[in-house]
Order: sequence, then structure tokens, then C-alpha cells
Amino acid sequence: MDQMRAARLHIPSRTLTIEDVPRPVPGAGQVLVKVEAAGVCLSDVHLIDGTLTPTYLPGDSVTLGHEVAGTIAALGPDVTGWTAGQRVVLQAGEVRDGRLLTRGVDYDGGWAEYALASVGTVFALPDSIPSEQAAIIPDAVSTPWGAITTTAGVRPAQAVGVWGIGGLGAHAVQLLRAVGAHPIIAVDPVPAARRRALDFGADLALDPADPQLREKVLEATGNRALEAAFDFAGDAAVREQALTVLAPKGRLVLVGLTDKPLTVTDGTRFSYLQHQILGHYGSEENAVPQLVALTEGGRLDFSRSITDVLPLADAAKAVQRLHTKDGDPIRLILRP
Repeated sequence: MDQMRAARLHIPSRTLTIEDVPRPVPGAGQVLVKVEAAGVCLSDVHLIDGTLTPTYLPGDSVTLGHEVAGTIAALGPDVTGWTAGQRVVLQAGEVRDGRLLTRGVDYDGGWAEYALASVGTVFALPDSIPSEQAAIIPDAVSTPWGAITTTAGVRPAQAVGVWGIGGLGAHAVQLLRAVGAHPIIAVDPVPAARRRALDFGADLALDPADPQLREKVLEATGNRALEAAFDFAGDAAVREQALTVLAPKGRLVLVGLTDKPLTVTDGTRFSYLQHQILGHYGSEENAVPQLVALTEGGRLDFSRSITDVLPLADAAKAVQRLHTKDGDPIRLILRP
């Protein structure tokens, strides 16, 4: 049987190793994709450090990687409408038996030379979009897109706040600008992240430790406060701060993942102002093709989002760089 290289995480010991494993063979309704680019995400870091644990993984090891672009290498026996060599990008997960499963978490992902994908999770990729930029669309871009357009329902001219300008938050700023939000206020303790927020289209970038933060938000919004706030950090202090600058009937959308409790310090104020707290995960099934079309049409540009491209053998190094924020990465890409 043909072998391939893959970055495998052993869940009980949280050990990441590059191994030779059998190259998968596509079954009914599947295609085999030769991976050209695979994104490294903070949730990969959390899987390795033990903060996140797969819910539906059948065994004790998994090939990581939920952001994947490549070319079709082989088709399952009944698959039509696709041809070998076609450029594609893969949805970050799929629904099976009523359960939402995540690629590279609940089943093998794209930190490998080849990856299996159900036909319904495969989308054509135009030649104008490089594989490295396409790979990040299924999570780093589509997750904030879903949070903004579906969960928060942001409308043009609404005032918004974005806490945490990492891989997802930086794209949230760009996407909020694309849908006409104004003003866009970014909040991050790291000066480089605040500069990045302004580069990506934020109107104002604030340090969460700024004692004048509330006054500055009110001034920037003409005393309206924020109609929507997004937590991309998954941090209790972020959530409490965001609630203090929400407008009446404002929405706080929780995108960053944490296992810590969610607290509302002033329940009376929360109810009086009719605030809402909304959980968000992933994106709708149509998000990836929408974003591919918007990118091809020149509405979005992810050329600045790729901080570095590393070989698959350096997967552990990429994880460490993301964990320590070495070089202030937006997205790191593995190339098998």
C-alpha cells in the first residue's frame, strides 16, 4: 500500500509526530486531495496543549489540519463532476448523522500529503487565488464571516467592536469593512496587533488596559456605543469589558473558545439594556463558495494574511511560533 507523510496527534499523550501512514483510498462519495497548503490555527495549538479535546474521534490519534487547499488526486467509484488535477478548497467540517464533525479534529485532516474529503465539502478554486490564501478561507475567514453576517446580523453603518486581532480577528476587521460596518473599533493588548487592525481597516485601535476605553468608544460612535461586539480571544475579561460598551439591544458574539465560565457582572443592567450574548462556531455551508467568489471578484484580499509557509516536517515549529506569537503571525501555512 502506498505511504504518505502526515502530522499525527496522539490525544492521550498530546504528542505530535510526523509519521508514514497508508495513503487513503477514496470510497463512495469521496475524493482524494493532494494537499498544496494547510493552515495552522490556534485551535490546533489548543488540541496539542490539551485545552480542546475531540468529541467524536473514533480512535486515539488524528491527522491535524482543518484549513486545506489542493488538487484532486483521485475520485471515489461513483463520483462525477470532478476531474483529477482540479484545484479545490475544502470545507472545515461536515455533518454526519446529525453531528457536526470538524476536519483534523474528529476525523483526519490536511497536515499530510493527501486528505480524503466528502464531495459535499469540496469547492472549486479559481486559478486567480493562490493555494496558501485559499486554505485559510474555510476557518480563519469563514468563521468570522459567519459570526458577522449570520450570528450577529451586522448591517451597514452599525458600530462594531472586535476584541483579539489574531488570525480570526484580523479577518473580522476586513470583513466588517466589506459589509459597511462603521465605526470598526479593534481592541488588543499587543501594539503590533493594533497596528495590524488599522492596516486591515479598523477606524480605531485601543488597548484593553486603557482607562479611557469606554469614553473613547462612546466618542467614536457619537455616544451610541456598540451595536455588535465580537470576542475572538475567548477570554473572560474581554467579555466583561465588551458588555460595558454595548448599546441597548446590543449583541456580544463569542467566537474565541474557552472552557472558563461566562459571567455577567451586572444582571439588572444586562436585562434593562436587553443585551444578548450569542455563541458562534464555524460557518454556514455556503460561506466558503461565497468567500471564494468575493475574493475572485476583488472584494477581498488575503495576500497579507500569510505570514510564512513552512514544510510539513516543521509542523511542531509552526505550532510553537503560533503559541508564542513569534513574529506576530496572522496565519502560518504548512506545505507537504
